Amino acid sequence: MLELAGIVILGILAQWFAWKFKIPAILPLILIGLLVGPIAAEFLSEDGSKWIEPIWNGKKGLFPGEYLYYFVSLAISIILFEGGLTLKRSEIKNVGPVITKLITLGSAITFFGAGIIAHYIFNLSWNLSFLFSGLIIVTGPTVITPILRNIPLKKDISTVLKWEGILIDPIGALVAVLVFEFISVGGGSGFTKTALMEFGKILLFGTTFGFTFAHAMAFSINKKLIPHYLLNVFSLSAVLLVFVLSEIFAHESGLLAVVVMGMVLGNGKLNNLKELLYFKESLSVLLISILFILLAANINIEDLMLLYTWKTAALFASVVFVIRPLAVFASTRNSKLKFNEKLFISWVGPRGIVAAGIASLFGSKLMKQGVEGAEYITPLVFMIVLGTVLFNATTARLFAKMVGVFLKTSNSILIIGASSPARLIAKYLKDNGKRVILIDSNKENVNKAANSDLEAFRIDIYNEDLTDNIELNDVGYLLAMTGSDAVNKYAISSFSESFGEHGSYRLATSEEINNTKDTQKSNFLIPNDDYLNLSEAFRDNPKIYEVKIETEEEYKAMVSKDFNELKSVLLFVKKGKNIYLISEFEKLEGKKEKCSLVYLGDNI
Repeated sequence: MLELAGIVILGILAQWFAWKFKIPAILPLILIGLLVGPIAAEFLSEDGSKWIEPIWNGKKGLFPGEYLYYFVSLAISIILFEGGLTLKRSEIKNVGPVITKLITLGSAITFFGAGIIAHYIFNLSWNLSFLFSGLIIVTGPTVITPILRNIPLKKDISTVLKWEGILIDPIGALVAVLVFEFISVGGGSGFTKTALMEFGKILLFGTTFGFTFAHAMAFSINKKLIPHYLLNVFSLSAVLLVFVLSEIFAHESGLLAVVVMGMVLGNGKLNNLKELLYFKESLSVLLISILFILLAANINIEDLMLLYTWKTAALFASVVFVIRPLAVFASTRNSKLKFNEKLFISWVGPRGIVAAGIASLFGSKLMKQGVEGAEYITPLVFMIVLGTVLFNATTARLFAKMVGVFLKTSNSILIIGASSPARLIAKYLKDNGKRVILIDSNKENVNKAANSDLEAFRIDIYNEDLTDNIELNDVGYLLAMTGSDAVNKYAISSFSESFGEHGSYRLATSEEINNTKDTQKSNFLIPNDDYLNLSEAFRDNPKIYEVKIETEEEYKAMVSKDFNELKSVLLFVKKGKNIYLISEFEKLEGKKEKCSLVYLGDNI
C-alpha cells in the first residue's frame, strides 16, 4: 500500500516541481524512478532491494508475473489515443511546408540515419536498430514547451518547434508500433512469407478496429445515446475495449488500433471533443506520472552499465549533432528561414514521454521473446531522452544568444479581447509594423479577426494554458480591452509577468475615470475613457486618424481637450516609427513635439 501511494504522491510532486521550475516533467519523473529503483538497490538499501519494486520477486513487488506488462500496455494505449485525438489533417496542411517536411522528410532522415548509426556502433540487428530509430523520431510539446517558454524567439521559430512536437508524436509512435509489430511476427529472423502475412494481419485488424469503433463511438456521442455524465468514462472503456479486442484477433495490433481510433475521432465531426480531450489529458498526466516512475524503477543497474561505454557517447553525439541538423536543413531547404534560425531549430530536439514509454514496453516484450540485443532498447532510448532534455534545457538559451535568434527586446503586443474596436486598433498597429495578437473566448470575434488578416486565438484567459504558448514568447506589451472590467483586471494581475515586460495596460472603469487622480492613471490604456466611450466612438465613426503636432504647447493643448465630448477617443502618440500609449509617452524625457496624436472616432 505504501509503495502504491508513494508512486502517485511522488509522481504528482514531480509534475508540480516541473511546473514550478519550468522544466520538462519527464526529467524529475525518470530521475525519481531511477533513485527509488536501481540506485536505491545498489547504493542506498541495506539488503540490496529497490525501494519501489515494480515486479514481484518473491518477497516484495507491485505486479506479479506479466501484470506490469499489462498495465504498461493499457496505459500506453490511453496516452497514444490522446495523441491521436490531437492529430488534425487540416493542421498538417496549414502549418506550412517547413513543418510538413520536418514531420515527413525529417522523420525519414532520422529513421534511416539513426538506424544505420545504431547498427554500426552497437552492432544491433537491422530490425532493432530501426526500432530504436523509430522510437527517437518523436519530439514532444511536453518537453519543448518548458524549455522554450522563457526564451524570446521570433514567431516563425517557435511555431516550427511547437507544431513539429505536436504533430510528430503520434506519427513517430505509429512508426515505432509498425516496426515492433514487424519484428514480433518474425521479421527479426528474416523476410518470410508467414511474417509478412502476420504483419498484414496486424495492419488489417488494427486499422479496421480503430476505424470502425471510432465511427461507432462518434455516432453514439452525436446521437446522445450516452448520458453526459458517462461520456468520459465511456470513452475510456471504449479505448480499452478496442485495444483488448484488437489484441485478441491479432496479437500486437492493439496500439495501432487506438492510434487510428484517436486520429479518426479527432478529424471527425464529434460533439464534446474538447471535453473529451480535457479528460484524457488529465488522465494522461496521472498515468504518465505513475508509468515513468515504475518504468525507471524497473531498470536494473546492469541495464545502466550497458551504457557505460564510448559507444553511448558516439551514438548520442551522432543523433544530436549529425542526424538532427541533417533532418532540419534538408526540411528547411528553400524556405524563408535564415541560416541561424535553421541552426537553432537543429539544436533543439528533445525527445519526450512517448519515446521513453513505448521503448520500455517494447524492450521488455522483445526480451521475453528472446530477441538478441533487445536489452539495449530501453536504456538506449532512456539515454537519448534524458540526454537531449538535459542538453537542451541547459544550453538552448545560451545557444539562442550565440547564433543571434534571441530577441533582446520583446515588442509584440497581446490584446485581450477581439471586439470591433479592438480589431480596428490591432489593424492600425499591424499596419505600422507591429506584431499584434488578439485573444478572445468568443468564436465569432476570433473568426472576424482572422478574416481581417489579424493573428487571433480563441482562448479563455482563465485557462492557464495561455502562458504555455511558446509562440507568444516575443510579447512585451499586454493590453486588456474587453467589455468586462473583471476580465481586464484578471488579465493584468495574472499575465503581466509573462507578457508585460514593457508595460501592462487595461481599460479603466467608469468609476475609476471619475475618482482616480491623473497621477494614478499610468496603467490605464486610455486615461479618460472606458469601454463604453470606446464603443460609442467606434459606432459613430469606425476610423483611426492622425493629427500632426509640431510644438509642445500644441501637444498639451490637444491632449487637454475633452475627446469624449468630441465623440473621439485618444489612443496613441506616434513619433517616428515608434508608437506610445499616452501615459507611456508622458514618462519619456524630452520635449513633447514633432509627433502625431492617434485617435478613433469623429475627425477633429
